[in-house]
Amino acid sequence: MSVVRVYRKGIVALPKAVRESAGIREGMLLLVEVKEGKIVMSPLDLWEKVWGSGAGLGTAEGAERELDEEEAERARVRAREWKRE
Repeated sequence: MSVVRVYRKGIVALPKAVRESAGIREGMLLLVEVKEGKIVMSPLDLWEKVWGSGAGLGTAEGAERELDEEEAERARVRAREWKRE
C-alpha cells in the first residue's frame, strides 16, 4: 500500500511499483470510478470501444469520434503542462 498526495486540480502521481504492477504506461487512459466510497482506477481498453460498436453498442464512427476527442484532450493537457514548466 502506498500513500500519495493530491495536487492542484486533482493531480495524483502513481508510484512506479503500482504502475508496473497494473501495467500502466505513460499516455494510457484510465477508467476512474467510485465504488462503495473507494476510488478505483483501471486501464481503459480502447479496443473494447471500437469492437463494442460492432455489438450494437454504438457506431464505429461514434467510437472513432470519441477516441479522437480523448486524444485531443490529452494533447491540450500536455500543452498546458509544458507551458507551466
